[in-house]
Amino acid sequence: MSVGSLSEAKGAPVALVTGICGFTGRYLARELEDAGYRVVGLTHQANNESNWLTVDLTDRAAADAAIASVQPDVVVHLAAIAFVAHGDADAIYRVNVVGTRNLLEALAKSAHKPRVVVLASSANIYGNADVEIIDEDVPATPANDYAVSKLAMEYMARLWMDRLPIVFTRPFNYTGVGQSVNFVLPKIVDHFRRRAPLIELGNVDVSRDFWDVRSVAQSYRRLVEAAPVGGVFNLCSGRAYSLREAIATLESLAGYRIEIQVNPAFVRANEVTRLSGTNARLLAAVGTLDDYTLPQTLEWMYRA
Repeated sequence: MSVGSLSEAKGAPVALVTGICGFTGRYLARELEDAGYRVVGLTHQANNESNWLTVDLTDRAAADAAIASVQPDVVVHLAAIAFVAHGDADAIYRVNVVGTRNLLEALAKSAHKPRVVVLASSANIYGNADVEIIDEDVPATPANDYAVSKLAMEYMARLWMDRLPIVFTRPFNYTGVGQSVNFVLPKIVDHFRRRAPLIELGNVDVSRDFWDVRSVAQSYRRLVEAAPVGGVFNLCSGRAYSLREAIATLESLAGYRIEIQVNPAFVRANEVTRLSGTNARLLAAVGTLDDYTLPQTLEWMYRA
């Protein structure tokens, strides 16, 4: 679909999802479509989807043109470099901070103002917090460029809150069918599906609040509906699991034990050793959500 034709369609409210071609975007698109929205996606990748536009948000003029054509009623901004070990700091800051600023500027200039703009930050901003359970008031202590870029994005976005109805989310780790094997749990699942005898990992004693992508997508959709403007919300399960526990679950599912080799190249500097949150504020804002334990999610991934 051409950029110019998108604004001509009428009917269902328009939900703009940036980063729609990513892992989370596809699940969120289905959630929003099932809720009655006409979903338009922005992606930096060339594609043949009729409702997806190829737009580089770091290109200010391109961002302006896309928003002028789409005129979204609601926005969920997922587009980002989301791989902590990406390695290209320049790209991380350009995409995560400058790209977001260009989007917000375009939305603020639009004649058709959205009802809500949901921004995806990250629980990585909390770093190695000195508390067992992290709520949204825990001070940020980012420990890598990705986390710093997300915190900078939050501060930058606050400059637009007098002109746009912004909601912030801080997703903790989550996974599910379709996530890249660059991420640790899909990598582990892939090894067990192939019955590999050995796996190389980094620190297997780190603990994370792993949630299910289906719950995360549902959270975004509910936040769009509730529109708690100005709010900051952890997206998490409230349960922490170590990688050793995840491996034990998959060993039980697959019926064999895998040899673990710790590769020093996979051990990150400034590793956050434990990251676990509370979702009390989220649930208070949107109500009860579908929930899955990590063993349930891993079984879904293993048998997919």
